[in-house]
Amino acid sequence: MSDTAKVVVDGVEVEVPRNYSLLQACEQAGAEIPRFCYHERLSIAGNCRMCLVDWEGAPKPIASCAQAVGDMRPNRDGSPPNIFTKSERAIKARNGVMEFLLINHPLDCPICDQGGECDLQDQAMGYGRSGSRYKEPKRAVDDKYIGPLIKTIMTRCIQCTRCVRFVAEIAGTEEMGLVSRGENAEITTYLESALTSEISGNVIDLCPVGALTSKPYAFNARPWELRKTETVDVMDAMGASIRVDARGGAVMRILPRINDEINEEWISDKSRFIWDGLGRQRLDQPYIRENGKLRPASWNEALEVVAEKLKGDSSRIAALAGDLACAESMKATLDLMRSLGVQSTDCRQDGAALGVDADGNRMPRESYLFNATLMGVDEADAILIIGSNPRKEAPVLNARIRGAWLNRDVPVSLIGEAVDLSYPYEHLGDGPRTLSDVMKAGSKTFELLKSAKRPMIIVGQGALARPDGAAVLHEISKLAADVGCFTAPEGENEGWNGFSVLHTAAARVGGLDLGFLPGEGGKDIISILQAARSGEMDTIFCLGVDEIAAANFGSAFVVYVGTHGDAGAHRADVILPGAAYTEKSATYVNTEGRVQRTVRAVGLKGEAREDWAIIRALSDKVGKVLPYDTIDALRTQMSDDNKIFMGLDYAPLPSATSAQPPYGVSGEMRSEVFRSTIDSFYLTNPIARASKVMAECAELAVAKPAVAAE
Repeated sequence: MSDTAKVVVDGVEVEVPRNYSLLQACEQAGAEIPRFCYHERLSIAGNCRMCLVDWEGAPKPIASCAQAVGDMRPNRDGSPPNIFTKSERAIKARNGVMEFLLINHPLDCPICDQGGECDLQDQAMGYGRSGSRYKEPKRAVDDKYIGPLIKTIMTRCIQCTRCVRFVAEIAGTEEMGLVSRGENAEITTYLESALTSEISGNVIDLCPVGALTSKPYAFNARPWELRKTETVDVMDAMGASIRVDARGGAVMRILPRINDEINEEWISDKSRFIWDGLGRQRLDQPYIRENGKLRPASWNEALEVVAEKLKGDSSRIAALAGDLACAESMKATLDLMRSLGVQSTDCRQDGAALGVDADGNRMPRESYLFNATLMGVDEADAILIIGSNPRKEAPVLNARIRGAWLNRDVPVSLIGEAVDLSYPYEHLGDGPRTLSDVMKAGSKTFELLKSAKRPMIIVGQGALARPDGAAVLHEISKLAADVGCFTAPEGENEGWNGFSVLHTAAARVGGLDLGFLPGEGGKDIISILQAARSGEMDTIFCLGVDEIAAANFGSAFVVYVGTHGDAGAHRADVILPGAAYTEKSATYVNTEGRVQRTVRAVGLKGEAREDWAIIRALSDKVGKVLPYDTIDALRTQMSDDNKIFMGLDYAPLPSATSAQPPYGVSGEMRSEVFRSTIDSFYLTNPIARASKVMAECAELAVAKPAVAAE
């Protein structure tokens, strides 16, 4: 039997795969099919009936979303079946469906916060009757509490069940469902408690009516009032494609963009609802600490103070880069520090053993990338997760892994803390001892990975950001080589590299690519902080460093370039206000090595300046003028120094010549268990900690922690 089938849609013959739905075939032929319950990434429900089409010879119109093309009989003469999407019967059927959907729908379009973006509103105009014949009282449904993120007005619900299917299939928490029947049917969370999924906000985009809307955004703006800017998310290291909607100088909401290679069409709740933190606790002018207190200062005065400190002994000066630092600011900082003779520089705020070996030599780029790529999860046929909780560290990636298990029955194993990942997995153990057992040829997991065509090992920062991280990296990369993670599947020319490091910080890969690491004779972050505590470090230049306790800086003079009044600013002796990711065009490199660029959506706050421009101005004051005056000149310099910055928006392909495992340093591993580096998903950076919405979510997460999977 052929893998394809033919169908004639409105006189246009198309040939499509047999597993296509009739709705997909109609769209292939150029016909527009209305729908409410159907969604490309969810299972088929077939319960709204809005997609009815006229199949010639059929006794009644059929739901095109639930009809497989391969199951359709040909005409009596053997010709492909004829489908009409604009016949009188199809139009009348859709009119009737729309009339039924609107029977109990409230007449609140003028005050509904879905107005202007409502599928029901749009399709009622395009496919509904010109008038209503319904005069009876409408039913009402009680609103449900499902957390601080999603506002419910369930009287508007048309029971399309998109939210139910998303929560069950994609999020994997099964906390919503349809209860009762007929006129009494309604969507509920059963116990009316907050949704626990980290990607629950996506039901807002899925809802075709105003039943589920954004609670923080409600009534703040209408969609036609907003400037829409397509940019990149930096709340984790995935680099999801997002759209920032702003009005005036304020970000009003953040939505996902479709990007099948990275985030499909989902984003995490932190990425979506972080926006209120962009306007709170902002640093909008320079400050200098005098007599233990910060006082406002001019830019010239603040830069003069910093310049004076940077003219000291270069061996007693260090520079650190935080989790949200962009590549341009790190490049400018690194160039300035090297011109001053400063070799103690580090971008690994968490102390992860990545980028350099024990002798200070650079390791290959493959040693710290998610080499299989995020989309590679869809091809992997065996997955081992070590020292990571992807549900907290990259929720959208976790949904991909769940999809691999759900749709292809891919076995997943975990070495680390037993946590609820939203899918079943085999918990092998929690530390290095288990890793050593797995590495032995003949072990169940070793043989499972070795027999897989595309084995994938996901390494989290919980396995690397520890004193023995280099030894752990060495053992894991050796395991990856032994099971065939670096070899192409037999009979295929395409390369495969299943060794995948999952980062948690948007700035980390860019910093490693730039070489923001200790120079010759320089100290790493652990040694820098030890020197600071012992009084051997005079000045520390912090580029958005907010995850280090103030006591670790000892008596050193701390310069902080950042956006919020968080931990870094509280400890700083001089504060230089920078730009948030929505306020600048900046380069980031995601966990798979994809170079991405944000786009400015709103202006800078107060007297704040873009980070690279601050460093450039500072270079004037210290007499080491950097050789670029514009962002384009800086990017040209970045590209000249490292060719990977010449391309945008593509993930590097695996290369057999550059992958040189094992990485790290051979040594003894400690007995401590692998723990995720993220304690609270909602409070991982200064923007999140400034957000009232994230604070409420974090409080709920503590009150209702996720239960570990069996």
